[in-house]
Amino acid sequence: MTVKAALFDLDGVVFDTEPQYTVFWGGQCREFHPGHPGLEQEIKGQTLVQIYDLWFSGALADKRQLITERLNLYEQQMSYDYIDGFRDFMDHLHRQGIATAVVTSSNKAKMEAVYARHPEFRQLFDAILTSEDFSASKPDPDCYLRAARRLGVSSRHCVVFEDSFNGLKSGRAAGMYVVGLATTNPAEAIRPYCDKVINNYKDYGRIFSK
Repeated sequence: MTVKAALFDLDGVVFDTEPQYTVFWGGQCREFHPGHPGLEQEIKGQTLVQIYDLWFSGALADKRQLITERLNLYEQQMSYDYIDGFRDFMDHLHRQGIATAVVTSSNKAKMEAVYARHPEFRQLFDAILTSEDFSASKPDPDCYLRAARRLGVSSRHCVVFEDSFNGLKSGRAAGMYVVGLATTNPAEAIRPYCDKVINNYKDYGRIFSK
């Protein structure tokens, strides 16, 4: 395969933020679903819309605004540490002339927190697509197909980097080569949904090899 574009999810793929989200959702789940211990593990990788639809509808629907406000504040205070080897891998992609994009379900408000922590972030990518840029959430392929069109690259020349089941399915549905990061879920769990599994980017020279 000729790689012309690398498309990255954000949390658990660019940044090692999933443990922090587990802490946040653990608190919300214990408060609003005390009879369902471990729920924060079940909702890993789901979008906010999906979490609300599944777990905060009906009698709990009026709690969504409160949780959203808490989440926005939490994200402003989070640390955004790059996954090991990510910056070196990006330098490698740039040297190879490979286009890059972030494709995330995070909103623009969250991204402003990212930019505040990492002023260089925008310059690392040719495009950054957030939840405001597409109509259907992962696992729908819409977000990755839009990213490919934005970069002017065919799907068959794109590589998707994802950690969640929904994200992996989205990349597959878009007809792209999918690399799964075992940062959020175990390698053996995500392996059926991707073409290759990696733990981080430190051995980036082997990522596109068979």
